[in-house]
Amino acid sequence: MMDLRIYNTSLERYCLYMEKENKKIIQISFLSSLGVLLYVTIVVSVMQNIEKLGNVPGSHWGPVIFLMLFVFSALVTSLLVFGYPVWLYMENRKKDAVTLLLCNVGWLFVMLILAFIIVNIIS
Repeated sequence: MMDLRIYNTSLERYCLYMEKENKKIIQISFLSSLGVLLYVTIVVSVMQNIEKLGNVPGSHWGPVIFLMLFVFSALVTSLLVFGYPVWLYMENRKKDAVTLLLCNVGWLFVMLILAFIIVNIIS
């Protein structure tokens, strides 16, 4: 028969490990969501101040540059949100991948709500 003390010690170690892993996942998701917020803030700042930077593109090149920026932004933000969860999924850590993705979505939603609150307070 298995010694109950060994089982309890193993279970405690596993619980501590999982708690540590969950904290790490939450931190990673917060940082990646913060990266999305920072990237979007930089792009918006550049777009609002493009006229101050110098020559504004002509009639043909303006839409081309806008669409290229749109595609590049989709790439950057999708890598920040989906990159590590996909890697975890490919490493057969499916539960961690789904948890990280849901935490990313949650943090992005919280940041969106905070942005709405800040905008309403300022204006």
